Amino acid sequence: MSAFYIILSLLLWGLVHSILASLRFKSFLSNLLGDAPMRGYRLFYNVFSFLTFLPILYLVAALPDARLYSVSAPLSYAMMFGQGVMVILLIVGVLQTGMLTFAGLRQLIEGERSPKFITNGLYRFVRHPLYTAGILFLWLSPQVTVNSFTLYIAAMIYIFIGAYFEERKLAREFGAAYAEYRSKTPMFIPCLKG
Repeated sequence: MSAFYIILSLLLWGLVHSILASLRFKSFLSNLLGDAPMRGYRLFYNVFSFLTFLPILYLVAALPDARLYSVSAPLSYAMMFGQGVMVILLIVGVLQTGMLTFAGLRQLIEGERSPKFITNGLYRFVRHPLYTAGILFLWLSPQVTVNSFTLYIAAMIYIFIGAYFEERKLAREFGAAYAEYRSKTPMFIPCLKG
């Protein structure tokens, strides 16, 4: 029964998260409120997403649970080291996209800019480095319970669906340049180019 509540909560969170991220909703809100309040939209979106995800994490921790597996040392140390590497890659990816832009602070201060098309750094090897690092971080957990496993599977499904819609948006924004990048760069599994 715990898995049901976790999946339902993540489904609701994902639905709201996706609606708020959609160009259609942002356009509707911009028409309703005007451009000035939209400067703070990305920051609001990030804070709202974070705060509304906390109850899901609470459910994972608080609902009845059972251990699926626990990896012992020394393999568990290697897995934790891998998680550390993924955290570093997440930080590098966020810095590469621009920390202030990613957080929504730049938009709040300077207003919206035309989106920047990034194909260097981590994006040279994979189109969604933040998603890849996030997924690997989850699955490198040395201890997995039924609840955390449920969260990981549901999160992966959401990431895959979100990446699909994000790619459609990027194709509209960047046209042929994105189509070429997409044809040469894998979506999730990094390609080490020379």
